[in-house]
Amino acid sequence: MADETTSIDALEEKRVAELRIAQGKAEQLFHEVEARGLVRAGITESHLNQEIYDLAKEMFGIYRYWHKRIVRAGANTLLPYAENPPDHTIGEDDILFLDLGPVFEEYEADFGRTFVIGSDPAKLKIRDDVGKAFVDGKRYFHENPDITANQFYAYAVSLAEKYGWEFGGPIAGHLIGQFPHERIAEDKVTLYVHPKSNLRMRSTDEKGHLRHWILEIHFIDRERRMGGFFEELLTVD
Repeated sequence: MADETTSIDALEEKRVAELRIAQGKAEQLFHEVEARGLVRAGITESHLNQEIYDLAKEMFGIYRYWHKRIVRAGANTLLPYAENPPDHTIGEDDILFLDLGPVFEEYEADFGRTFVIGSDPAKLKIRDDVGKAFVDGKRYFHENPDITANQFYAYAVSLAEKYGWEFGGPIAGHLIGQFPHERIAEDKVTLYVHPKSNLRMRSTDEKGHLRHWILEIHFIDRERRMGGFFEELLTVD
């Protein structure tokens, strides 16, 4: 029994380490996007998307993503993941966010950040607030070990009110893991941080593994026609 427990613990340590490495590489990619000045006015979302794809191949040999690559700018930042809006040309005083899900050595990353071109105070505030709300959400998750997905979604929505925005997503996160991560066919509720999922987030999967989660913070301002987004691992520090 001791050997079996040790084996399970070692496997979990490896899974956590691989998820941490994958996220670290995604963060490096985002830093390089900034360092090379790829986020700029005068190009379309699709053009920037392609440049980032090419950069990821250059840096890490990545060609596989477990979900569609998202580059949203201007009014398109109001829209959740499932939408496919018309291609927007990034403006001189614009806001945009990136949401990428690269696969590194069979482990998935999911990383999202908001960028502001210019100095608009509201855009800078929403960019900063989604990051602060992520920290709040991660703390709340660790303080409530029995929390369910719907309870956590409700807390994420309350964070939008706390910071003076509206929550923009139908979910506030999802499972992450070894590619392809655990899924239930045709089920867009159970394995998501969704208002109708009562799954205990620290439950184990069918193989007895701990589930690992991504937290997504998407705040919007319909009047100003803008949104901010922040996303990374919830269950791994």
